[in-house]
Amino acid sequence: MNQKKKSVWEVTAIYIILAIVAIIIFYPLAWTVGMSFNQGSSLYSSSIIPESFSLDHYEWLFSEESDYLLWYKNSLIVSLATAIGSVILTSLVAYAFSRYQFVGRKNGLYVFLLLQMFPVMMAMVALYIFLNMIGLLDTLTGLILIYLGGQIPFNAWLVKGYFDTIPRELDQAARIDGAGHLRVFWSIMLPLAKPILAVVALFNFMMPLFDFLLPTIVLSSADNYTLAVGLYNFINDQFANNFTRFAAGSILVAVPIAAVYLYLQRFLISGLTAGGSKG
Repeated sequence: MNQKKKSVWEVTAIYIILAIVAIIIFYPLAWTVGMSFNQGSSLYSSSIIPESFSLDHYEWLFSEESDYLLWYKNSLIVSLATAIGSVILTSLVAYAFSRYQFVGRKNGLYVFLLLQMFPVMMAMVALYIFLNMIGLLDTLTGLILIYLGGQIPFNAWLVKGYFDTIPRELDQAARIDGAGHLRVFWSIMLPLAKPILAVVALFNFMMPLFDFLLPTIVLSSADNYTLAVGLYNFINDQFANNFTRFAAGSILVAVPIAAVYLYLQRFLISGLTAGGSKG
């Protein structure tokens, strides 16, 4: 009887914790959605349930007065290039560390592990000077290069752990049949590593859409702004009071992320669970 009562209390406590977490997560989201449909532009006159429902803010974002579509295009370019580039670079680097023995391999892995402890922002001064030297400052290309380089250590370590779970007998059988290194990589490793590569693609697609600090430092022209920087100017400019437009623009940021997540969903759980199973 006591055991049953204890079990009921444990389940109740779990549900209470889940309810509190759900409120913490969904309340700000519900407020943002409600604000985006409120008329006017003030934060203080808005409410979680709009008193007068309006689509004016969404219509304005797609009008000629707004640069929102340009910022959206810039963000998608950076996100897609970062996602695709990260998958290509990471898979090649991880394959080399997983399947080959070479001088410095062990130390290279330790370096990757060490670099994960330091954020890209610590090297931002050096990166800023470097981009200025090669003429890529205030360009989307320069921003993409920073994202690609900054994510290689973590992604390579993650994908390398997944590659290690793939039996080497498959490589050996393919080489007996005459397959070369690239053939083994392309025809055997990549198809079997789709789950972890989907995780890498999703994480690297999401990051540029949400990131604010790096684009703020690298980009200075309004034509090159990403969504985070552009939306920030809605409420940062002098006399600006466009919180409802800011909310509407923020809601639309979730559309491409949701689409990519739904497309890659079948790979994500297996990729996350298997990626760290073996070092």
